[in-house]
Amino acid sequence: MADCYPYQIATGRGELTLIWRPGEGDAPDELAVDRLGGLLTFHGLEPLQEYCDRNDWNLVRDGGATLDLGVVRRWVEHADLDSVSAGLLLNAWNFFEDLSHSLKAGPPLPSQGSIHNSAYEKIFGGDALEPTTGDAAWTDEETAVVRELLRVGLTLWEQAVHGSGTD
Repeated sequence: MADCYPYQIATGRGELTLIWRPGEGDAPDELAVDRLGGLLTFHGLEPLQEYCDRNDWNLVRDGGATLDLGVVRRWVEHADLDSVSAGLLLNAWNFFEDLSHSLKAGPPLPSQGSIHNSAYEKIFGGDALEPTTGDAAWTDEETAVVRELLRVGLTLWEQAVHGSGTD
């Protein structure tokens, strides 16, 4: 088994820890699921460590950050809210892609095309949310597709957590 990493998610209801595994070669990154395809979630690092020990998985505690989905949800739901970092939205986008690759059921993320690619490149550059950066800032269309992708990702997350194998 490859190395596993704790991935902490903050929500309005508290904090959960997941197991994140980087994909090998061209394989996508993924989150660990149980035998039935449900997302494995843990309330803290100790239960996570115990689970990994029981399954002979190497847990690498690298001191990673916590993804705050509450802030992401507020940005998605309130078009006038601008006080969110590009880094947070990029992390959420990547997390939802990993989540959608990992789960067997749930709504798929929207099909991604050139508008998504453009928005992703701009957010990766860090200036997507700064209107003063000219061409590096998101257009209204790019902002709309990112909000929709994150909205669907949040729905997928909620469905995954309500059916998860929490330890």
